[in-house]
Amino acid sequence: MSIKTIFSIKDLENLSGIKAHTIRIWEKRYNLLEPIRTDTNIRTYDINNLIKILNISLLNQNGVKISKIADLSLDQLHQSVRELVLRKNSTDYAISAFKVSMLKFDQEHFDKTFNQLLTHHSFREIFLNVISRLLEDIGNLWTIKTITPAHEHFISTLIKQKLLINVERVKSQNLNYAKTMVLFLPMHEIHDIGLLYIHFELLLKGYKSIYLGPSVPLENLKELQKLFTEIEYISYFTVSPSNDDIDAYVSALYKEVLFNKDEHVHLLGRKTRLIDSHSLPKNVHLHDSINSVLDKF
Repeated sequence: MSIKTIFSIKDLENLSGIKAHTIRIWEKRYNLLEPIRTDTNIRTYDINNLIKILNISLLNQNGVKISKIADLSLDQLHQSVRELVLRKNSTDYAISAFKVSMLKFDQEHFDKTFNQLLTHHSFREIFLNVISRLLEDIGNLWTIKTITPAHEHFISTLIKQKLLINVERVKSQNLNYAKTMVLFLPMHEIHDIGLLYIHFELLLKGYKSIYLGPSVPLENLKELQKLFTEIEYISYFTVSPSNDDIDAYVSALYKEVLFNKDEHVHLLGRKTRLIDSHSLPKNVHLHDSINSVLDKF
């Protein structure tokens, strides 16, 4: 799949949150954007137009009238956004900036935005209030093909780098040594950022947390039972197991790993919505958020 450098008006809507109909009206009334017309007279937009509409969206969502925005030069538009960020410390701006970093494959811009956030927020606040929202947006954008897998992989790698740095900084004292936390992803599941963040939080809380990562066979979990007792397993279902296999996987997880043991597994991620919570064994728990899992420990 080729990497996008030209975007449709629907892409602009998906990325900025401004309806395509509204963009057309603003474009016609205020001449805000400079679309490129195809041979069949269809509007397309380059990366500069995309960045501009993201900035316009940010100002407009913070109460600046579109008529006033339209009177700004490009430099004034950028300056107004910078002033808004300094005044309100806007996390919305950070999400837009991270999207621009992703679309331009610009690590320097990503790092600059991240470091700017760190001047006002803890790493926990950045992850829960900004990164989590960004990842949700990216998942939706990938699903509707506004971005390519290359975009998703690029931004995910940068986020994971920040996570690993903070995991490395944690000096766990194993204060809660009675339990052993085992974090894993099912086979063919590679989206590990949420699980890695939970690992970070558990280490901060003083737990012995063992992070196994992506694509872990169930038989590997049984090997840990030979070494540790009172295990709490945590797993994140984003794209795997498949819709048809998820119930069978949870059943196998219970029968092969948990049966007749005083151990529990905690499952979260978008795929868990497909699981019937009423039919689960008492030691299999579903969660709708990272905070829901962390509140258990």
